[in-house]
Amino acid sequence: MTSFYENKRILVTGGTGSIGSEIVRQLLQQKPSVLRVFSRDETKHYLLQEELGWLPNLRLLIGDVRDRYRLRRALEGIELVFHTAALKHVPACEYNPFEAVQTNVVGTQNLIDAAIDAGVDRLIAISTDKAVDPAFTMGATKLLAEKIVVATQMWSRKLRLACVRFGNV
Repeated sequence: MTSFYENKRILVTGGTGSIGSEIVRQLLQQKPSVLRVFSRDETKHYLLQEELGWLPNLRLLIGDVRDRYRLRRALEGIELVFHTAALKHVPACEYNPFEAVQTNVVGTQNLIDAAIDAGVDRLIAISTDKAVDPAFTMGATKLLAEKIVVATQMWSRKLRLACVRFGNV
């Protein structure tokens, strides 16, 4: 029996992070035709490549969700996106709220815009339990990102979107 992900062309933003890299590991077992890992951390790219080896269907792309041009390139030919890229540490977001907004909110909008332009079929955004009645910047930015995803789903004709809230991982 084939899996839903078999022979799919998939992009994972934040794919070298704690959640993103585990999604990458799980997806590789499902035999996608293309699995692109999109992340801005060169060292984490290197470590993930060392762990997984050189696989013909795996492509590690250095990039940032703040960069619309790089997103457009990363999404070429992609069918499905797992969006895990985020600033996720509460103290870092408190000390750098503008950066949290740029990555978590604007980055999500950039990704959605680029996904629509690229003709992507599905986008699954990973959120957090901190988005429930947020008391801190990180939770507030993730709640705004969720609202962008939900609002887009209400009018999008082709792109299907969903959010998943994780607790402490």
